[in-house]
Amino acid sequence: MTDQIAKEHLWFSDLSCEQLNVMRDHGTEPPGSSPLNYEKRPGTYYCAGCQTPLFHGDMKYDSGCGWPAFFTVIEGAVEMEIDHSHHMTRTEVHCARCKAHLGHIFPDGPMPTGERYCINGVSLKFKKENV
Repeated sequence: MTDQIAKEHLWFSDLSCEQLNVMRDHGTEPPGSSPLNYEKRPGTYYCAGCQTPLFHGDMKYDSGCGWPAFFTVIEGAVEMEIDHSHHMTRTEVHCARCKAHLGHIFPDGPMPTGERYCINGVSLKFKKENV
């Protein structure tokens, strides 16, 4: 295994128990618990595991769902998979690079996409823009 591949697979050792539960075991943080719900500064949201840029701040909106919500994603940053857990069918969102569970996407978001990426705040790191 090359050093780069090894580094990409070991990132999860730096995560908290809550982050591991969400990002590796497909858990969910309690609604309203993430400080990122209230983040409004210009910046970028990255995968908390591998630091891949996922969302720009201007993609975020207040959906009232209890988790950070975005109406679109940086192209190629995520992958989706059907999730049949909890006796329902949803579309699960994963980081395209490290495959970490981020949250789910729903068809009830604002225009122009009509999508709501409902993302666990613990799976994200926010870096503000230097203006």
